Amino acid sequence: MPKNLTLSRRTLLGATAAGGAAALAGSRSASAAAKPRAVRELEEKIQAGMAAYRIPGVAYGLRLRGVDYAGGFGVTNVDDPRPVDEDTVFRVGSTSKTFTGTAVMRLVERGDLDLHRTVRSYLPDFRTGDPAASTRVTVRQVLDHSAGWLGDFFLDTGEGDDALARYVADMSRLPQLTPPGRVMAYNNAALGLAGRLIEVVTGDPYERAVRSLVLDPLRLRHSAFTLAELPGAVVAMSHVYDETGGPVAYPEGFRVWRSLNPAGGLISSARDQLRWANFHLGHGGRLLTRQSIRRMQSRPGPGGTLFVEVDGFGVTWMLRPTAEGPVVVQHGGDWTGQHSGFLMVPERDFALTVLTNAETGPALVAELFADDWALARFAGVHNLRAVPRTLSGSALAPYAGTYSGEQIGPDGATVAIALDLVPDAGGLSIRFGGAEAGRLAFYRKDYALVLDPGGAPAHTRVDFVRERGEIAWLRFGGRLFRRGPAPAGDRAPSARRAALRLNTLPY
Repeated sequence: MPKNLTLSRRTLLGATAAGGAAALAGSRSASAAAKPRAVRELEEKIQAGMAAYRIPGVAYGLRLRGVDYAGGFGVTNVDDPRPVDEDTVFRVGSTSKTFTGTAVMRLVERGDLDLHRTVRSYLPDFRTGDPAASTRVTVRQVLDHSAGWLGDFFLDTGEGDDALARYVADMSRLPQLTPPGRVMAYNNAALGLAGRLIEVVTGDPYERAVRSLVLDPLRLRHSAFTLAELPGAVVAMSHVYDETGGPVAYPEGFRVWRSLNPAGGLISSARDQLRWANFHLGHGGRLLTRQSIRRMQSRPGPGGTLFVEVDGFGVTWMLRPTAEGPVVVQHGGDWTGQHSGFLMVPERDFALTVLTNAETGPALVAELFADDWALARFAGVHNLRAVPRTLSGSALAPYAGTYSGEQIGPDGATVAIALDLVPDAGGLSIRFGGAEAGRLAFYRKDYALVLDPGGAPAHTRVDFVRERGEIAWLRFGGRLFRRGPAPAGDRAPSARRAALRLNTLPY
């Protein structure tokens, strides 16, 4: 890589960061020059984050006081720069799950699926590593992240129409961590299963079914699962970083294999994501009844933490409490060089989506979607109060120890994640690979704030899950880490070791 490449990229990013926003048609109009101060503050914060974290491109959509705003800043690709705007397409990652959930609800309204029936009612041969749990799990538990089996199952089963069928068949290897319906643990595999249910009852491949059930009726013209479906689209390429910290385009990072489409494969734009928000706020037509939209955003399953405290999941939507009472309906997504946030406060008719194209994107997403900077300014609500406490060594002792988890990669190999929690200075030091990766500061029983090694907030909360009164699990990033090292028999000898990230999901 040429030595002057980093300098030219810095110059390029600075010259192209001054994008802009416009009020969109379809809601009460406003000129860009008349943007409210709060909207200008959002744009300034986005651009400051781009500079601080060296993010090449960002697009956003905002609904505020009955007006929709959207725009973009920076460039799509440092090697082939084009300006980012509201129609630039990104991978939205796990926000794709809400499209899967909405397609399921359309089938529920038709009478083709029932949330309270078991998965076996539609897939008689379905099983995970626990045959008994496989017979009991319901469609609703699949969609509210309480199915209980290992969720980070990223197996690549090819690009054929049988990709999801093969993926679900291979779920027979997944261990059951907790009984169905009892504990929230973020579950990508469960959403792959939901995608397979859509295929079985419609007779169509998942992507075609979602297009006919959701994308086309809502006229989401910049949303699809492959770029081949979006001719002429301007693509926000994924970026990683070189040894100097400069962004490097990484086209390979944009690919998502077909088995993961229901959990995280959608390509979309800020404009379409804002239309998606308007639909779920009740402004986007009658594709679903108001009762079904409400059902998706209520009656949460088990709660806990997923970067913030959550009451639980409705039908694929994370339901987040606030100090003032209104519920935040939220998602977001992470993939290589593609990190985004999405939230709504229906009682305030407010929505925000932000899409980034770099591996440092989670830092900006955390500031806007886990912290309550945006919620306070635009919706007048705040996170639940969390004041760090200093605990004694005896109070910390029940939480100390080794915690282990795992995921299964695209090649089928198990990837191990293990960390040690060590009492230190009134909190817990997170040790990963022998080095301090962060800290935990408790703010109430079993709940803690995550800090970086220097003590700065990581905009993340975690909690500990008990079984029969004893600490059994650490829930970090929505995943369960079992207290104690993983039994040797549970892990293949060739298991690789994963990295630990404080403010994003494993992907």
